[in-house]
Amino acid sequence: MSEDQDWNKKSVKILAKKEGNTKCADCGEPDPQWASSTLGVFLCVTCCGIHRNLQDISKVKSLSMAKWEEDQIEYLQKHGNNAAKAIYEAYVPVYHYRPTHLDCHVLREQWIRAKYERKEFTKKESSDGLHNGVKEGILFKRGRDNGQYFARKFVLTLLDGTLKYFIKADAKEPKAVIKVDTINATFQPEKMKHTHGLQITYVKDNRTRNIFVYHNDGQVIVSWFNAIRAVQFHYMKVAFPIASDKEILNRLPRNFLKEGYMEKTGPKPTDAFKKRWFTLDGRRLMYFKDPLDAFAKGEVFLGSSENGYQVKPETISSTQGSLWNYGISISTPERTYLFACESETDRENWLSVFKKVISLPMNIREYAVEAKFKHRT
Repeated sequence: MSEDQDWNKKSVKILAKKEGNTKCADCGEPDPQWASSTLGVFLCVTCCGIHRNLQDISKVKSLSMAKWEEDQIEYLQKHGNNAAKAIYEAYVPVYHYRPTHLDCHVLREQWIRAKYERKEFTKKESSDGLHNGVKEGILFKRGRDNGQYFARKFVLTLLDGTLKYFIKADAKEPKAVIKVDTINATFQPEKMKHTHGLQITYVKDNRTRNIFVYHNDGQVIVSWFNAIRAVQFHYMKVAFPIASDKEILNRLPRNFLKEGYMEKTGPKPTDAFKKRWFTLDGRRLMYFKDPLDAFAKGEVFLGSSENGYQVKPETISSTQGSLWNYGISISTPERTYLFACESETDRENWLSVFKKVISLPMNIREYAVEAKFKHRT
């Protein structure tokens, strides 16, 4: 390697340590090892892979293995992550989801394409995906009983804060009317075995319902996701006028805190343990016979430790009929629930999340949810 090339590589690595460049420009993953010589941004390996598909826009190179020319280094020096964000993220709507390195591929890809390819956020007229307060289109929805996906018309309306879906495109009456303030939407490519799979969870009559949808076009499914966030944000701004944007953003669709299998027993000593799929969404711990079930078989509300909720490890004897021996008990003011995990590591992971939840004080809305749980039991 020539002295010039050696110096150029050192220069690039010095630039990667400048403020703003120490994390991926698109997902925030620390210590990016790639850069775009045409956009002037530093990237992680995953986002770099997405940039490779923007061949007319972004030319990516390794910081350590590629040959860097002086003019490319000067370009990186003049630009960098902070300067690029000032241009390409200038007008990102407050409700628009900004993916992290923990998010799925379709969210990250569409975020990158929206920024650099479509340049959606370079002007104030950033779209929320709604036309005159309405978004309408076809999504493929999983049947509740047969597991097959069928085309269904969905209509999202800002004025009344609802998401409706219709069995047929010309149907006059919707199959379901969902209030947006009860919705959580999370991408579930692994669980649904579809790269664009979106799980929409909502509460009706204090009972949780899941619907699973996808669209073959990644831009379309992500636009629905952000449109739901937009309607929720506007709806809650009206419902809670004194709440800050940050407080409202915390209530918008978010990833589940944890999902996975545990065994659960009933309230009677003679009740057998049964394997169930558990989903922790905020303070609602739901359990299902199958991960893609439409309805939860049951739910446990996780309140705050200052209100009498407790979580602790338990030893489960072989006489209790559990195949798994690593127990967890959740005590509420009404009863104690007993669960079993497959391994010590699994139990520690669940305990860590449960303890974090109950360590937080409850807000007014959560007290209302708790009251409904107590009334139901």
